[in-house]
Amino acid sequence: MTHDFDVLIVGSGLAGLSAALHLAPTHRVAVITKRAISDGSSGWAQGGIAAVLADGDTFEAHISDTLVAGAGLCDLATTRFVVENAPAAIAWLRELGVPFSLEGDHLHLTREGGHGARRIAHVTDATGAAVQRTLIDVVRSTPGITVFEDHTLVDVITSRKLGLPGPQRCLGLYALDDATDEVLTFRAPQTILATGGAGKVYLYTTNPDTATGDGIASAWRAGCRVANLEFIQFHPTCLYHPLAKSYLISEAVRGEGGQLKLPDGTRFMPGHDARAELAPRDVVARAIDYEMKKRGLDCVHLDISHQSPEFLHEHFPNILAKCAGLGIDITTQPIPVVPAAHYTCGGVLTDLAGRTDLPGLFAIGETACTGLHGANRLASNSLLECMVFARAAAQAIAAAPGALMPDVPPWDDSRVTDADEAVVISHNWDELRRFMWDYVGIVRTNKRLERAAHRITLLKTEIQEFYANFHVTRDLLELRNLVQVADLIVRSAQLRRESRGLHFSRDYPELAAPAAPTILVPPVA
Repeated sequence: MTHDFDVLIVGSGLAGLSAALHLAPTHRVAVITKRAISDGSSGWAQGGIAAVLADGDTFEAHISDTLVAGAGLCDLATTRFVVENAPAAIAWLRELGVPFSLEGDHLHLTREGGHGARRIAHVTDATGAAVQRTLIDVVRSTPGITVFEDHTLVDVITSRKLGLPGPQRCLGLYALDDATDEVLTFRAPQTILATGGAGKVYLYTTNPDTATGDGIASAWRAGCRVANLEFIQFHPTCLYHPLAKSYLISEAVRGEGGQLKLPDGTRFMPGHDARAELAPRDVVARAIDYEMKKRGLDCVHLDISHQSPEFLHEHFPNILAKCAGLGIDITTQPIPVVPAAHYTCGGVLTDLAGRTDLPGLFAIGETACTGLHGANRLASNSLLECMVFARAAAQAIAAAPGALMPDVPPWDDSRVTDADEAVVISHNWDELRRFMWDYVGIVRTNKRLERAAHRITLLKTEIQEFYANFHVTRDLLELRNLVQVADLIVRSAQLRRESRGLHFSRDYPELAAPAAPTILVPPVA
């Protein structure tokens, strides 16, 4: 079956839904998401959205903080573009009805690590969830937007893959309907990848199960360059508890005075960085990793108990409730935490409108590498980037001339059979995530990267053979994408012969000059 639309959007997080709402008045839009519309990473974001809104704060200060966190790799033009469009993005969300926390008649602004001022607009400690609920409600009631839930991206369709003459361009995509196990054809002049990051390539992550790098991998296979994929942000404080899966303890807990301590109650961050708990995430994550390995600890502790119970109930009701449900009273006890893979700073290389190298294909949000985050993302710049580039991509699409669409053949699975052993997929998935954690984690070495590269080569061959001979499933598609992204992460890390931002190598512990992005170019298909 073929579905025709003006614009296809893959992903239903803040980037995808924002783009859909901007385009809906003038375009027929399909939002394609592989699980429920609410199952992306955006809804997990706790802290908030950075914007210059307070008296005394300035665009230049926000830009400076972003550049410092990015360790010399942020693109200045991109950073200025995002920062200067931030207040309008917040205003747009307020118009849609997002219930931001207030202080009197004004937005309550909190402060997070790496920021020199209070500039984080938030909805208590569950900003992403509140924003997502609001946008989903608006999308559901907006004519012109059709949502396809439980549809997994198989691949982007290009004119070259179909053997068509003329310039290479994107013609749409194939997606697996999980309800029917049928691969459907979606055709459109413009396609936006907003599929999020690739945190599930690691054993421990704060990301939901949907974060399998689908957009990055499919864009690479379609001929798009990727950049800076060695920079994987490890959030310093993921709740450490056997019953807590991937639960993030917000940056804002440290922003409001939370202290990191050893089991005996000793603070350790002042010994690692003058900014202590308010240092950027890469610094804090490496410090925790160092202390855990040095002392043989399973976790460290984040203590906010010096704040009053009333303060904690007001500012962190969800974290308080989550911990209480696990027997941890944060009003009197510290929170056990460990670092976990959190954010993919690199991705598909784009311009300031979200355009990729392939005409007709855009990438926005965590899937993209716009140049904003450099070698390390500043806290609460991620949701902001989603909104700014969703609007920019929508404006570029609205200004694009119409395109005559050629016929696109249906997916051909006439020469494959049902898989006989699904255990192959689950075993390879587990193996990949474990060796990526061990060899391509917070601290790296040449030998570890070589070991990872060797295992990835073996896995890619095995998975490609499986893909070529059996009917596709969501698990197989996700594993194929994760192995591809793992390969790109390792290759990028091997090319960076220095330590910068989130990439720390024991073999190259110093900064090298000049600062330059890592750009990988795919072979011509």
